[in-house]
Amino acid sequence: MEFNKESLKKTFPTLAKELESEENKVDIRSVRTDIGTGENAASARFAHYTPDVIDFVRRCDNEEQAEEIIAYLEKRGGIKSQCAERLRKQLKEKGVRSFGPKKEADYYLKRGEQ
Repeated sequence: MEFNKESLKKTFPTLAKELESEENKVDIRSVRTDIGTGENAASARFAHYTPDVIDFVRRCDNEEQAEEIIAYLEKRGGIKSQCAERLRKQLKEKGVRSFGPKKEADYYLKRGEQ
């Protein structure tokens, strides 16, 4: 099915408006035919990044999950007891979103180039 610009505007006015707007543009910097090379380049921003306790808490949906993360990292020696207590206090007083917005699945892949 072929469309010229005018027939696209008549048939799909909202889509045509979105395509012409500057609001939803995505820069394409290069094209890769090798999947491995593309994946490595896309995630280069976080190549040597190690998530911390806040990164893990930000993936939680609720306070119970966040408490599990804090307890696990405290037990394994990933965070000190003093840090765990400060995190628990913040969690209890201000809630799980006080640590930042929720990090969705593929967070690092999606933001690797930003």
